[in-house]
Amino acid sequence: MTLAIIITGGVIFALLIISAFFSGAETAMTATSKARMHEMEKRGSKRAGMVQKLIQTPERVIGAILLGNNLVNILASALATSLFLSLFGNTGIVYATLGMTALVLIFGEVMPKTYAIVNPDRYALFVAPVIRVIVAVFAPVVLTVEFIVQRAMKMFGVDISKAGNILNPRDELRGAINLHHKSGFFIKTDRDMLGGILDLDDLEVSDVMVHRTKMHTIDLAMSPSQIIKDVLDSGFSRIPVWQDDKDNIIGILHAKNLLAELHASGGKPEKINIKEICIEPWFTPETTPVIDQLNAFLRKKKHFSLVVDEYGEVMGMVTLEDILEEIVGQIADEHDAPEQDVAHESSGSFVVNGETPIRDINRLHDWDLPDDEATTVAGLVIHEAQIIPDAGQVFTFHGFRFEVLEKDRNQIKSIRITKVAKKTAKS
Repeated sequence: MTLAIIITGGVIFALLIISAFFSGAETAMTATSKARMHEMEKRGSKRAGMVQKLIQTPERVIGAILLGNNLVNILASALATSLFLSLFGNTGIVYATLGMTALVLIFGEVMPKTYAIVNPDRYALFVAPVIRVIVAVFAPVVLTVEFIVQRAMKMFGVDISKAGNILNPRDELRGAINLHHKSGFFIKTDRDMLGGILDLDDLEVSDVMVHRTKMHTIDLAMSPSQIIKDVLDSGFSRIPVWQDDKDNIIGILHAKNLLAELHASGGKPEKINIKEICIEPWFTPETTPVIDQLNAFLRKKKHFSLVVDEYGEVMGMVTLEDILEEIVGQIADEHDAPEQDVAHESSGSFVVNGETPIRDINRLHDWDLPDDEATTVAGLVIHEAQIIPDAGQVFTFHGFRFEVLEKDRNQIKSIRITKVAKKTAKS
């Protein structure tokens, strides 16, 4: 009798270990990082390759693990009940239920899952060879269970066979970046740069271009001496040149070509034919995705393009630097005049240039002002107010108070922004 008790107890103990193995494997296989496993597989880890193949069919892996876990737990409970019945009679059922519940909960569930959630990659690599065999052995049963589950779910109007990940890879990356930033692994600058790369797919050229009202252009009718002085004063290396009408841009004047031609003419500007040294302009539709424009710049080995609308009218210009600034932030050199688009007041408010892009101010202060309908802060105020406001008018929306400080004709020049309690009403 004593030997039978020892053997039964030993079997129950072994089953609890197997239960712990399955419970930890379930957690590890769902928590392990696909990215890290992929990287480890590239470095030659065979077990990482096994994990990669297993997590490609998560429902099958989880089904096999749950099947094995339930089998050993039920068997362990049945053996414990039989053992306690022989020792304590009918009251042994109560002892077996309480005892096995505690043992399975602590040693078969909580403890192994806690370890696996802390070390998912290590545990997944450890159990991968065994789990691969178990998945293969239990495959017929698991497939049958999957079939039954799918049919049962369809009865309730749920088709899990067509279910997919509701987040695309870019959203997953963005979420991971923001999470690591909150955890302190990424500083704000790194987060903004990585987020800027992911945002390129969502932006159009019109969102990053320099508007035509801020473009520096050259009139071909000016004398070569005046043009040379204009180029030197502007600080730009590439400047659009127009003839007769500002919308009639005939070419792009490169400062390098102008300098070479001035040298070739012996330093005599009047001998320079400006039109001949202009580069043929490259026109880009304003709806072109920024990522496509970046690839076009790299492919054509150009840095400058004019932006046109659907009617062919010039709306502005976009440069390679404009796109790079969406990733790394403002790029300034020794020729750039210092600009202050946002001024912080002691009261906590911010005085903002109306032409400041919404994306820039969002990144600067971690705000979440919408930029779907407007590109600049002034545009946002006009869109929300549904009017062109006058100086002194105040509006409250999206949790901020917007006060128009300065207006020039129909253009809002300066706005004071104050963060307030969450409100949606406009005033």
